[in-house]
Order: sequence, then structure tokens, then C-alpha cells
Amino acid sequence: MTVFDFSNTPEKENVPGCTYTVLYTNESEPSPEQPILILDNRERKLSHHSCGVFTNPVKRTSFERKGEDGTIYADILQIDARFVSLLKWLGENRINVQLSGADREEGYAVYKIREIAFGGGGKLSAEDGFLQFMIERLLSSNAPMEEVEDEVQEESGDSMKLTSLQSITDFMNCAGRTLPDNIRLWARRNLAVARSNEVSPEERRHAQRALSIMMNIQWKNHYFESIDPEEARRILDEELYGMERVKQRIIETIIQINRTHTLPAYGLLLIGPAGTGKSQIAYAVARILKMPWTTLDMSSINDPEQLTGSSRIYANAKPGIIMDAFAMAGESNLVFIINELDKAAAGKGNGNPADVLLTLLDNLGFTDNYIECMIPTVGVYPIATANDKDQISAPLMSRFAVIEIPDYTLEEKKIIFSEYALPKVLKRIGMRENECTLTPDGLDAVIELHKNTSGIRDLEQAAEHIAANALYQIEVNHVDSVVFHAEMIRELLAY
Repeated sequence: MTVFDFSNTPEKENVPGCTYTVLYTNESEPSPEQPILILDNRERKLSHHSCGVFTNPVKRTSFERKGEDGTIYADILQIDARFVSLLKWLGENRINVQLSGADREEGYAVYKIREIAFGGGGKLSAEDGFLQFMIERLLSSNAPMEEVEDEVQEESGDSMKLTSLQSITDFMNCAGRTLPDNIRLWARRNLAVARSNEVSPEERRHAQRALSIMMNIQWKNHYFESIDPEEARRILDEELYGMERVKQRIIETIIQINRTHTLPAYGLLLIGPAGTGKSQIAYAVARILKMPWTTLDMSSINDPEQLTGSSRIYANAKPGIIMDAFAMAGESNLVFIINELDKAAAGKGNGNPADVLLTLLDNLGFTDNYIECMIPTVGVYPIATANDKDQISAPLMSRFAVIEIPDYTLEEKKIIFSEYALPKVLKRIGMRENECTLTPDGLDAVIELHKNTSGIRDLEQAAEHIAANALYQIEVNHVDSVVFHAEMIRELLAY
């Protein structure tokens, strides 16, 4: 990861009393070579584990350690920009910590910070484990874009949830400017409402709930690491038979991401008959991108408020489905799999759900009526599925790169059933392949019975039926295996 040293920039001279160098790095695993901070250890009095407090909270430049030979003061020489606000806050609250570090030529390189309880020091938060949670967040976040003198960082760590006002306040103080600016300012306003005695208890409750939702989301930037095209191809081959043109289009998208390190401006729209694997393709792409995914089933959404949430003026107000998806994923980079996009235009008089989707797809930000804050959507990658593209509005179509999924030929269905569907079912239910087999005319009978059905969903159900029948015969009739010929297949699958 590239490390930027801004210690000699003119801006640094404007920071009174600041004696340390700020390093801008996105390293997620601290080590002696990539430490959180470096302390002056010219007198060699800091050992592998050093306990004490950060002092001088105004200048934020010292670590104080009490030892048998008196108090030792160690200046901070260098610090990861993401931890500036956290160290300031530790000092202001006189939190006792244990540092783990290594003595290097440039100083004592700290790669671990833990809270300890002794000496009358305060606790970090009302929540146990807050410091570890905070550090994990900071390490998984991105360095702020410019040096900040009074604030820093947010991100990952999902071993706990911020729910109390105290833990939310502590988190905001430690996160600082690595929260997106609009979210940081929004959080301050809502924190003021949640603490105010001049508003109703209902308003305070809504403000605290909204804060808890927003502060538990990891707000990532739009930089994407490169993806191995060969690994992507392996995943596609594992999930899909054939479909070479579709696979090539997806690999093209991967190569584009690798060149720009950003998501494409357009999502994918997969159009084809039911059962042709459109959703399976979408899940494969999410797996390739290594992003969490959520589904929006447009056939069940007939009111825009289901997507946008309801205003806090109502007692039973709540966020919408889209905001819930961010909260469930715990991060802002998310694959939205939008099923049955061709059903999105159907509203019930309160507006058109399709219009809400446009704001999500434009990458300009999405606003939930309950949260009342613009949510960055640059990390959202939409993948939609549809059966009939003629039912999709032109504005929606223009937001996607369209891939038409053809139906399978009879020969392709034969291969999919015999080499993929049936072996997959047998493996799942714990049967050996030789316990359930089909003769050539039995296989032909399966395909003949499904020649007029689109996709392979019915074939997969047939594989389930055949395997279950074989298992029944093995267990009840005490046979070693079952071989299905044409007549048996026609009798078994007589729908």
C-alpha cells in the first residue's frame, strides 16, 4: 500500500506544537514495519509491552509511562493519519492503555493498543470492547484525503454494535473526518437532538435509532482492488454451463474495474426467460467482486415508501428497504440484485417505485426519508434481472449494460442435467453417484418431458425428484442402487 509522508508540507507548519509526522496509509494489518505510531525511544526505556497514558491532549504529542525509575515521557514521532483523533481522545480522557511495539532504528514502533484498567483511569465507553472495535474500524477504513489537525477516522469491526448515546458519541469523536463530511455533520445534528430536552421523547428516540444505524455502517471509499480475471472465470465456470458471451461480458467488466479501480458507471441488466440462471449469474458476480449483496424483489414492491422509508413525524416511522440493506451489510459498498425489474413500474397510486430506483442507480447519492441524510452510492453495483425488456422504462434501461440470456438448447439441457444438476443433488443429500443413474433412454426421457419449458429450473426439480426416489428405494427396498430407464422416468415425472 502506498504511504504518503506529509511531514514537510507547508500545512504542517501551521499546526502549533505538532511534533509528529503524519503518514497516509490504508494498511489494514499493523506490524513493526507498518506501525500505528512511532515513539521516541532514544533512552531505550520503552519495552515490548509498555503501559501508560497519552498526555498533552492539546498538542497530542506525548506518551507517559510510570516505571520503577520514575515517569518516562516519549514524544510521538510519527502517526498513522487514521489514529490522530483516537490518540487525542485517549489523552483527553486519561485512558490507561498497553502498547505492544518493537524497538527500531527510527523509534518504538507501536502495532497494538489495548485498554487496561488500573490507576483510576476512565473507561473508553459504556460499551465493553469499544477500543478494540474502534481500532478495527480505523484499520479497515481509508486514510483521510488531507491532513487534519483535530479529527480522524471510522470503519470496520463488527464484533459489537453502537447503540447507546455514550458509545455513539465516543465513536464519533474517534472517527473524525474519515467519516464522509455530510454524514459527520448530520451525526452531530442528530446527536444534539437525541440529547435535547426541548424535543419530544419520540424525536429523541428516532434520532438515536438513526444514529445507531448510520454509525454501524462502514463508509468505504470508491477505490476497488484489482480482481484476478482467472479466478473470476473459474467462479463463472463453476456456477454456469456454457453462456460464453455472457461470461466474456462479465470478464470485460472485471478488466475495466482493474484499469480504473472504480465500479463501472452502468450496472448489468440480465434479460431472458424464467429459469435461465439470471439470478445465479448475479450471485456469481457479487462473489467475484467480494462484496456483500442484497436483493430487491420489485414484484412485491408497489409503494415507493417501501424503498425510501417513512418520515420521522410518524410514531411508527422506519427506514426503507434500501437503507435496511446498507444496515444489514454493515458497509456502503454493496451489490444490489434487483429481481424482476420489468415489474418496477407498477405502483398503487402513491408514486412509482421505478423513480426511486433511478436515484439509487445514478451514483449521486440516495436519501432515505427516515434517516434524512444523503447516502453515498458510488460503491453500489446494481445487477437487475427481467423477463421482458419492453416493460422497462427507457430511463431505467439507460442505467444498465444489457445482456440478453438465451434459453438452453436440448443438448445443453442434457449436459446440464447429467453433469451438473443431478450430481449436485446427490452430493447435497449424501448419495454416491453410482447409487442413482440413468440409462441413455432415461436421460432422453427427462429432456423430452422438459422440451417445452424454459430455463433449467424444472430440470433441477426433476433431479431432486429422481434422487429422492432412488434414496427411498435404497432405504425401504434395501437395494444397492437404482437405474432409471425411460419408462420409469415417464412414470415418476408424470406431472
